[in-house]
Amino acid sequence: MNQHSRGGSRRNDNRPAANRAAASASNRAGQGSSQGKRAQQAPGRRRPQNARNDRSGQPPRDVHVADGVRLQKVLAQAGMGSRRACEELIADGRVEVDGVLVTELGVRVDPATAAIHVDGMRLQLDQDKITLALNKPHGVVSTMHDPEGRRTVADLIKDRDQRLFHVGRLDADSEGLLLLTNDGDLANRLAHPRYEIPKTYVVTVEGAIYPRIVKDLTHGVELEDGLARMDSVKVLQATDELSLLEVVLHEGRNRIVRRMFDAVDRPVTRLVRTRIGPVAMGELKPGRTRVLGQVELGQLMSSVEM
Repeated sequence: MNQHSRGGSRRNDNRPAANRAAASASNRAGQGSSQGKRAQQAPGRRRPQNARNDRSGQPPRDVHVADGVRLQKVLAQAGMGSRRACEELIADGRVEVDGVLVTELGVRVDPATAAIHVDGMRLQLDQDKITLALNKPHGVVSTMHDPEGRRTVADLIKDRDQRLFHVGRLDADSEGLLLLTNDGDLANRLAHPRYEIPKTYVVTVEGAIYPRIVKDLTHGVELEDGLARMDSVKVLQATDELSLLEVVLHEGRNRIVRRMFDAVDRPVTRLVRTRIGPVAMGELKPGRTRVLGQVELGQLMSSVEM
């Protein structure tokens, strides 16, 4: 063993324009992938080296747990491929454990405590934790209980055994993507303004949208609780009576999208959130949920430095 490791055809679509735009907007981002080279050495019997020395010349921290589980087995159980494919990920220097690059195949870890990243993407190893995407319908309130007896998010997940709570909220008149999870750390980080997670909305407003309005929204409009600006504004469709837009912003103040359009005299008639960070609503139907896949969950966790 080395002393130093190496690192289809078009069909008619009769859905309303806002529905088509929301589904299209939420599906735009692609996900890249790379294929590693085959590992050149088999795991030895001696205690493995964890990683190369860091840039300061200091040896890396020891992440090996003698009575733990082999890292390639943990990766395979997390859905990263066959055991052999996971060995290649390690040998190619694409796996980190607790911030330490691991390239030797004999390293063992504790899945209950280790923070494992593949290509910078965090793996969720706790099988008891779950994160859902929900398409919240119009009229449903973003709470688990409503004293007025209105329909709530809790009514949409009654078949779930886990105790879930929603991340952020949408007002009753708004629709679209909500995240629900029983991972308290993830929920807290997603809600924290420090991480500035971008959110995408498809918005229908009254009246035409002129370049000066786009400039006002992206440069900042003054609200009662301070200046607010959108990261981007894209006009999807426009008439003199109504305009359909895709907007992105990372602020999470109450009803901020509606209030910003009110400030430029373009009241919102419909608002659909289509994306939260790397998670897209896609074709998820109103009132339905889906469990986040390993890749999008890992990207979401990495976006909040988990």
